[in-house]
Amino acid sequence: MRINLLKRNRLSWLCLLLTFISFSTFAQNSTVSGVVQSAGDELPLPGVNVIEQGTSNGVTTNMNGEYSIEVAPDAVLVFSFVGFENREIEVNNQTTINVMMVDNLEALEDVVVIGYGTQKKSDLTGSVSIVDVDEAKKVITPDVGKLLQGQAAGVTVQSSGEPGGFVNIKIRGITSFNNNNPLFVIDGVIVDSPFDFPPGEIESIQVLKDASAAAIYGQRGANGVVIITTQQGKDGVNRISYKSQIGFQTVPKKIPLTNRLQYQKITSAAERNAGLEVVPGNDPTSDLYIDDVDTDWQEAAYDTGIVENHNLSFTGGAKSLSYNLNLDYFKNTGYFETPQDYERYSTTLDLNGEKGRFRYGAKLAYTSSDKNNFSEYLPGETAVVDLLGAIPTMPVYDENRLGGFGGADNLTQRAITLNVIGYQNLITNLSSRNRFLGNINAEYDILDGLTYKFNASADRLDFKNKFFNPPSDLGWYYITTNDEAALDASNGSTIRTIINNLLSYDKEFGKHNIGALIGVIQERSDFEVTTGRGVGFLPDEIGKIQFADAISGTEYENTVTSLSYLSRLNYGFDDRYLLTFNFRRDRTSLFAPQNNTGDYFSISGAWKVHNENFIELPEWWNTLKIRGGYGQLGNNTIGVYDYAAVVNPFASYAFGNSLAPGTIAIDIKDPDVKWEDTETVNVAVETGMFNNKLQFTTEYFKKRSSDLLADVPLPYSTGAFPASITTNAATIENQGLEFSLSYSNAEHEFQYNISANLGTLENKVIKIGEDDLPISGAASRTEVGRSIGELYVFETEGIFQNQAEIDAHATQPGAAPGDVKFVDVNEDGQITDDDRTFQGVTIPKYSYGLNFSSSYKNFDFSFFWQGNAGNKVFNATYQGLMVGQYTNHHIDLLDYWSPENTNTNVPRPVIGDPNGNARASDRFIEDGSYIKLQNIQLGYTMPLPKDLFVQRARVYVTGQNVLTISDYRGYDPDFISDGLFSRGFARGSYPNPRTIALGIEVDF
Repeated sequence: MRINLLKRNRLSWLCLLLTFISFSTFAQNSTVSGVVQSAGDELPLPGVNVIEQGTSNGVTTNMNGEYSIEVAPDAVLVFSFVGFENREIEVNNQTTINVMMVDNLEALEDVVVIGYGTQKKSDLTGSVSIVDVDEAKKVITPDVGKLLQGQAAGVTVQSSGEPGGFVNIKIRGITSFNNNNPLFVIDGVIVDSPFDFPPGEIESIQVLKDASAAAIYGQRGANGVVIITTQQGKDGVNRISYKSQIGFQTVPKKIPLTNRLQYQKITSAAERNAGLEVVPGNDPTSDLYIDDVDTDWQEAAYDTGIVENHNLSFTGGAKSLSYNLNLDYFKNTGYFETPQDYERYSTTLDLNGEKGRFRYGAKLAYTSSDKNNFSEYLPGETAVVDLLGAIPTMPVYDENRLGGFGGADNLTQRAITLNVIGYQNLITNLSSRNRFLGNINAEYDILDGLTYKFNASADRLDFKNKFFNPPSDLGWYYITTNDEAALDASNGSTIRTIINNLLSYDKEFGKHNIGALIGVIQERSDFEVTTGRGVGFLPDEIGKIQFADAISGTEYENTVTSLSYLSRLNYGFDDRYLLTFNFRRDRTSLFAPQNNTGDYFSISGAWKVHNENFIELPEWWNTLKIRGGYGQLGNNTIGVYDYAAVVNPFASYAFGNSLAPGTIAIDIKDPDVKWEDTETVNVAVETGMFNNKLQFTTEYFKKRSSDLLADVPLPYSTGAFPASITTNAATIENQGLEFSLSYSNAEHEFQYNISANLGTLENKVIKIGEDDLPISGAASRTEVGRSIGELYVFETEGIFQNQAEIDAHATQPGAAPGDVKFVDVNEDGQITDDDRTFQGVTIPKYSYGLNFSSSYKNFDFSFFWQGNAGNKVFNATYQGLMVGQYTNHHIDLLDYWSPENTNTNVPRPVIGDPNGNARASDRFIEDGSYIKLQNIQLGYTMPLPKDLFVQRARVYVTGQNVLTISDYRGYDPDFISDGLFSRGFARGSYPNPRTIALGIEVDF
């Protein structure tokens, strides 16, 4: 009995002890909760594993990224999710731990979209640049092309401040004398221009820069390929996102021009130097002297423009069908005091799903845009040129003139000067575009690794243009009479259909990995346009063509078809050695049957040195890859039917007293014209260090383009007009080095990322036709052995001070004391066109970009620098302001030479300019190098209650084109100049505005 009692007492003590231990342990545990988000977009991450280190105690985050777990106060929580770096965080008695998950570069390997497929970044053998879309989209623009500026080595972009204006893009230099813009592929659909697609819905951008990457696109890939993927629906996640920004735009600088008194002084001196009487409007002794008008045309014309962009997206769905609906509105009211603006509505719907072996998707996109264009009175004279040349003695408004705007008078001012504000307001110059893009795609896994892919797309663009010049009076030279008043209207459409049938095979066999692709691509483009012209309108008459006194019209249409066969083979061994082969055959109706087929191929390989057993890298050096490739590409940028000659069958000729019927050639064509060909060679080294936080790539490339289509002069005896023939006549070469560097650190509360790129470029002309005859441009010359469009002008050596200097100098007709002295380069004793010399390349030798982004707690900050260097520009705008005639002048001209002011390099003003002081010379050549602070942004993500229907809200302020460091005397060294042969010629490009904008991003 005592034994049983003792046993019971011991058992009770044991139970009590275990209960105490258990209670003590439970009492020490605490509940930790928080929200897990993606550091990239700060959106909640569902399905993240949260585990107490060293135990099986764990939970996963819910749809809102929330979690709650009971752990010991000294526990370590491990957060893990596919595609993101693991995070280990010590609890340290904390009850709330919010976590930002960072993309795991090693795990994700950045699956990259390439031609007709995808590939891990680490397995790429070609030259592909991946654009940081989050950084690029901080630039406010309606054009996807602008996003590329400064974001990838070897990619140069020229832009303009015109609302809705296009940009010029070049990848690794000039490869054609025609079109040099790259091919764009949006969600697998080939488009000629991404202009109608909103940048806000873009998810990724890849740039294929060499033939080994772009050869799969054959005839379309010679200028490079930009592959864009838009946002897609995500399985199980239903979200609504709203983004809005509104900005105010101004011209960053003004050009110093003369006021009324200064203008009258210079112009009067020019008249006296020419032996003319001073015009009454500038003569203080005349009754017609103008002293009550002093117009600052830049002050009158430049206003504050407004840019706004609103975007609403809905995304979600299930595995069987996910969706993404995007609504976008963009409007840009320009900084010019005129009706020029741009407005666009865009709607995009993406559908994707899968069922067993079957995957399917569709894209529907519709864009409607209206653009009120600037008008040119004379070709090449933009509104900026007209504005700067407008004289200060002309008023902006004058109710006594037809139209209500001021003008100059022949008697009092004698200046051929346009009231640009009046002209742009009186003229109706409208363009509207409606674009529809439809795409359906389907994939079926026939066998393990064998997949059939089908894609059909239709891209339709309907456009309307209207130009109406009503009766008006803008001065003695710019009077439009009732009989001259005219309206031009055009309506047309372009429809492109593409059908892709592809068969792919991807399989691993032990250490071997094989990927194969074959396909057939069918394409058809139909273009049609109807134009109408009406002449003769009364003042205030409705600007419709039916009210014109005389009406005429034309109609035109054409069709272009192509058929392509493509193939690709990828082979990898043991994740060490990689090979890629591409082949494509293109057939097009743009060339005659005997020349309509082109074959293009590429081969490239890569060696992952870091995976070799016999090579041991330092512990801090994670990856080392060497790659290289060679390939050929084509270019078919030729006009429709440009291989077929045009004749006039009704060209009769008089023989004696009779009229004999005959035929005469109007436009002579080369029936053997064929594809342009481009060959590329490139070698690169890629490295990753310090857990791949530091990424560095260096690459050398050489690109040779031959059989370039060029206009070769013909004898006038041929009767052709124009007197030239388009034929395969030229060869050019581009080579350079590219460097890309990035470093990211997300281990601390202050997280940051730095990325930089630098590209060098050397361009050389190898051949021009059979005789290598140079091609002249505006102040430039294209010659074998030199770069395209090098500046080719006269060289100056000061100012003639007296007649003795003129007599001792080479013969220079029209020279007088005070005129520019030009160098007799060939020393033949006279100044002629043969004395022009090359004065510098116009293609930038260097292009670069620098991105910095950071975050600390709820704040984020970023900036972006971009620039070019090593190129010269010809400042034709400055040239026009220094000519010293009747239009307005640059203030520098006030220091003109006179017998009382001889210590100057500014020549005397003289009407008629008999010495040609304003001819193209080194006086107007400037350094085109610049560095721009393209964007700077400060944002704040507001803390929100957990149960609020708003998941995330961020506000920010951003500045664009904030600062420019440059010696250029014009508005903006970043100007549109794509005359190819007339490169670097600055003639009134619209300056990029400085923009200050406020924005908000909300996720529901």
